[in-house]
Amino acid sequence: MNPSHLAVLVLALVLAKAGVQFWLNRLNRRHVRAHAGSIPEALRETMNEDTYAKSVDYTLARNAFSAFSLGWSFVLLVAVLFSGALPWFFDWYKSQAGGGYWSMAGFLVLVPLVLSVFSLPLGWYAQFRLEERFGFNTTTPGTWWADWAKSLMLSLILGWPMAALVLWLIAASDWWWIWAWGSVMVFQLLMVILAPQIIMPLFNKFTPLPDGPLKDRLLALGERTGFNAHTIQVMDGSRRSRHSNAFFTGFGRWRKIVLFDTLIEQLGEAELEAVLAHEIGHYKKGHIPKSMALSAVGTLVGFWVLSLLIDQPLLVEAFGFTHAASQPAPALLLLALLGGTVFFWLTPLANLLSRRYEYEADAYAAEAMGGTDSMVGALRKLAEQNLSNLVPHPVFSWVYYSHPTLLEREQALGNQPA
Repeated sequence: MNPSHLAVLVLALVLAKAGVQFWLNRLNRRHVRAHAGSIPEALRETMNEDTYAKSVDYTLARNAFSAFSLGWSFVLLVAVLFSGALPWFFDWYKSQAGGGYWSMAGFLVLVPLVLSVFSLPLGWYAQFRLEERFGFNTTTPGTWWADWAKSLMLSLILGWPMAALVLWLIAASDWWWIWAWGSVMVFQLLMVILAPQIIMPLFNKFTPLPDGPLKDRLLALGERTGFNAHTIQVMDGSRRSRHSNAFFTGFGRWRKIVLFDTLIEQLGEAELEAVLAHEIGHYKKGHIPKSMALSAVGTLVGFWVLSLLIDQPLLVEAFGFTHAASQPAPALLLLALLGGTVFFWLTPLANLLSRRYEYEADAYAAEAMGGTDSMVGALRKLAEQNLSNLVPHPVFSWVYYSHPTLLEREQALGNQPA
């Protein structure tokens, strides 16, 4: 195979991914429209027609925006890969900054940041037009830009040293991919501890859940299930959106439960307890360490594949670079840019496992609550408040959904007929 043949193969893979994504979008859009006239029979007693109609409108609006975003991303990726812009910029950058580890790490961090600028208009439209139209947006332009600036700085502060370390390891050892994998694993474990303490407070305010019946109820649930969190905190999610969520972060003595303030507003105490029981179910079933272990294996395989490809002249020459065995930065960048094209085909498998974990956590919550009523009530309210798509096409949800649909979850809980 020569470089031009590889370039054609890569273009074909990028086109195949885009084609499947557009097909899935169209499939889901037609399915939602076909069911827009009536509420699913199982939910007719709990959801009014106006709310269902609004959820259909929201789903279709998001679908149209997603189609445009897919097209934009496809054009941008093809332009970046095949226009010759990357090798031109690399040569210019190297002439200015030199070829040391830190300068080349800067190149690896800078290119994705520059490309992210081209997506800013899409992010702005999603927040201040789409989400605003359906009453979800609560953020201000100032907060939005501040979030972007903070994310940019974090990418530089965290990404630059890590990239420099990987480049140094490549030069230092033939087994660099194992050492790089170990370094990334250590970094991720540190982030589990440091992110809730340092990074997350840069974006949101966390306050202890006030004393009262709700706190007593949640603490009693923790004692009953053997889940003793360091603290229960409320996050000011309403500062940016009316969407709601709950999660726990950290491990050991750093573990804490976080509830969005919007979640507390939307659910009753029993339903909040069920949501927390669901999160505890993830912990009790070992979903977090299992996911981390699978991620670790996947990362190790990824680094091994990188080690096989990084010194191949064919890879960089296919996209206009001049191969230099002592300079792996262009190969690393190209593989990073093409990673999404490859991993897209693995998405259904990852989501299949994720949905299995959600079913197990739901079942645990129902057992901890002594019945399904509060869990089902919480799921229904969250679907209503977030205008969830109640009737996605089965193939679309199989590919994209990390959580089962509302009806699937209710059926698994025994609340709906099979």
